[in-house]
Order: sequence, then structure tokens, then C-alpha cells
Amino acid sequence: MTVVALVAFAGNSLLARTALRDTPIDAMTFTSIRLVSGALILAAIAARMRRSPLAEGNWPSALALFAYAVFFSFAYTAMAAGTGALILFAAVQATMIGWGLSQGERFRPIQSAGLVLAAGGLITLMAPGITAPALIPSLAMSAAGIAWGVYSLRGRRAGHPIVATAGNFLRTVPLSLVGSAVLIAHARPDPAGVGWAIASGAVASGLGYAIWYAALPGLTATFAATVQLGVPVIAALGAVLLLGESLSLRLAVAASAVLGGIAIVILSRRRPPPLTPPRDPR
Repeated sequence: MTVVALVAFAGNSLLARTALRDTPIDAMTFTSIRLVSGALILAAIAARMRRSPLAEGNWPSALALFAYAVFFSFAYTAMAAGTGALILFAAVQATMIGWGLSQGERFRPIQSAGLVLAAGGLITLMAPGITAPALIPSLAMSAAGIAWGVYSLRGRRAGHPIVATAGNFLRTVPLSLVGSAVLIAHARPDPAGVGWAIASGAVASGLGYAIWYAALPGLTATFAATVQLGVPVIAALGAVLLLGESLSLRLAVAASAVLGGIAIVILSRRRPPPLTPPRDPR
């Protein structure tokens, strides 16, 4: 289930890039259809669990989810799938690590070294050059990653994860309708693009999250965090094999540095000391 979930998450990048590169569909229409499709499939799953999807979730989390989806789609109008997945993942992790530091978490020297390595990899990717991604799409994808990091941090306080996710997706529906109404003059609901958007929302997002949450009880927290490092790698390989994108030396070096650095940070976290039984007063 873990492998299937990771492939689904990487699939979002491939599906979005395919739709926005190879069909006339616009980014806002793709976003709206993706969120509505995800909301419907997650609401159906919550209903089968005999839970009300709107009983959990909240508007601030829904806003973060909506912001992620919008920036994600607009970034992929002019960005390779593998590069976008790496920037997204780096921004998510940077947001969550930064929050931990702001709350008093302190890094060990090896963690600081890992953070420097990851930052160096991202700088290598973004530095001006022939193979560097365009600035505006890169900033948009970074914003998507920050929004997803905020959503993930807020999700730690959620009750049942699937039901809360369903509630948040449902709350994005009116936001999506408003966004589509504002940009109606630019709407291009191409049939093929709509199909890719439905696949992204219902399968890669909705079912992907459901499978991931089903797998989580069998994973340790550290392992769950570490295996997610595979998502940008899967997306990059999928883009090469399925979309005909090239794997540049810059992307390979940057990905190795970013993912390796983040892995060092995650795997080097201090573990809580074991509980010591009280001494016998005798």
C-alpha cells in the first residue's frame, strides 16, 4: 500500500504536466476539476465509513489545500514534472522543518549539515543557466509547497485523517467555483484535459490519500517520513519514461543533494529517551 500511495502522489505531477502541456485545458479549470473529483471520491469513502465528511476539517486547512492546488497547476504550465516535484517536496520539507525550529526544536550538527546540503542542492537547481527552471513557475511551485507544508502541519491536529481530508476537499469546492468564475474568460475545458484532471483528483489524490492513511498504521513515523523522499524520484523517472523529459545532470545532482540532505535531517532526529522505571525505595 505504501508503494502504491507513493506512485499515486508522484502521479499527480505527471498527470498535471501531461494535461497542461499536451492539452488546451487551462490551469484553473484543471484545479477545479481535480479538487471536485477528489472531494467526491473522499466523501464516498467517508460515507462508507459511516462518517460525515463535513464533521471534520476546517476552513483554514481548506484554504491551504486550495492554495497548494492552484499554485501547483499554474507552475506546471511551464515546468518539467521531475523538476516541479523536487521543488515542491523541498518547499514542503523546508516549511515543516522551519516550523519545528521556530517552536524550539534544535538541530544537531549532522542535521545542520544535512540542511546545508539540501539548501545547496536547491540553489544548484535554481541558479541561472541553460537548464535552470523558469523563475515564475519555480516561485509558484515553491508557494504550492509552502501551502502544502502548512496543510500538513495543521493536519497533525486533525481527528480521523481520511474524514478530515474529505471535509477539507469538500470545502475547496466553493473556492474552486469562485476561482473558475473569476477566470471564466480563460477557461478551456478540453475533454482530454478534463479526463486527466479527474484522474488526478479521484485516483492520484483521493484514492492515493486513502491508501496512504491505510498504510500509515504499519509504518513508524521516521520510516513514513523517509519513504516520501521517493516521490520526487518516482516523478522524475516517470517523466523520463512516460513524458519524454530529459534527466539533466543539474537535476540529478540537485535531487541527490536535496533528498540526501533531508534524509540526514529526518534520520538524525533525537529520539525520546526510554522511560526509566522508578527505583525501589528499599
